[in-house]
Amino acid sequence: MTPKTEFVKFLGKGSCGSVNLVKYIKSDDDSSLPLYAAVKTAECEEYDTLEREIQVLSKLKGCRSIVQCYGNYTLEEDFDVDGFRVYRMVMEYASAGSLATFIDSYKDSRLSDTLIRDFTRMILQGLVSVHSHGYVHCDLKPDNLLIFPCRESYELEISDFGSSRKVGEKSDCWEVDNPFMGTPIYMSPESVRDNVAEKALDLWSLGCIVLEMYTGVYPWSEINYEDLAAVLLHGEAPEIPESLPCDARKFIETCLARNPKERGSASDLLLHQFLRGEQRMEDTIYDSSLPISKKAIKLKIIPPKPPQFKHLKVKIMPPKPPAFSFIPVQ
Repeated sequence: MTPKTEFVKFLGKGSCGSVNLVKYIKSDDDSSLPLYAAVKTAECEEYDTLEREIQVLSKLKGCRSIVQCYGNYTLEEDFDVDGFRVYRMVMEYASAGSLATFIDSYKDSRLSDTLIRDFTRMILQGLVSVHSHGYVHCDLKPDNLLIFPCRESYELEISDFGSSRKVGEKSDCWEVDNPFMGTPIYMSPESVRDNVAEKALDLWSLGCIVLEMYTGVYPWSEINYEDLAAVLLHGEAPEIPESLPCDARKFIETCLARNPKERGSASDLLLHQFLRGEQRMEDTIYDSSLPISKKAIKLKIIPPKPPQFKHLKVKIMPPKPPAFSFIPVQ
């Protein structure tokens, strides 16, 4: 039986088509909870982009920190109210919105250090999957990172793969008057001069995102759009404030290295001190090429008090049980 659908609200517009929140109800007499899904709708001229996106997502099905689709990863064909043919993709709904709206909800648009490190780790876990399957996202930015409430914290997933390309693939997105793949302020210097998708593009974008989470200001906010290509070609990178934690600055500097090879890989960055803290290497578990942090616990044992003596009589006081102070290692 085809479930009944009910439009709830408009969520936004992606690289191809608009996204709405839709409620799916199996039947009127079904007591089970309805399914809420984010439905991306594209017109005929945007079909190729949406088809590319769902094909990439089908390869990443079940991967960590990647938005998942419902159904069998095929586009639904339909007609809009005006009778024009449209195509739909049904995905998970992130009730906390995108990272962009999440940042805006905070005072001064600055996230806490703990959240930044957690979100950065999740982005990298997603990029490990993307890159290991031979793809480059090519448009990594806060708008394309979805936030899902999870108990008392949050989970982050990468979305919007409409601009994705295979590693080494030449792109038709670069143009003389718009020499960027993806969103200019998050794109790397080599995206100005080349037309080949390489994994390092995503790592530069990640550095810009981490910087924005700390400062509350998007990269290159002081530069006019027309001047941005020239700025990048002259060897400049967004300024990193000295007020940031030392390991955070070093992490961002690695992501924003002029030489793409010096950025390393997503797997390398997962092992950066910025994300490991005091965690020991032997406490890292590897599962399908994805490092998962296993927190160690330090035990501080307070020894029992020595026996108490009074005059010539010996009175032995029983030792107090050891007291344990659990100090989680970040």
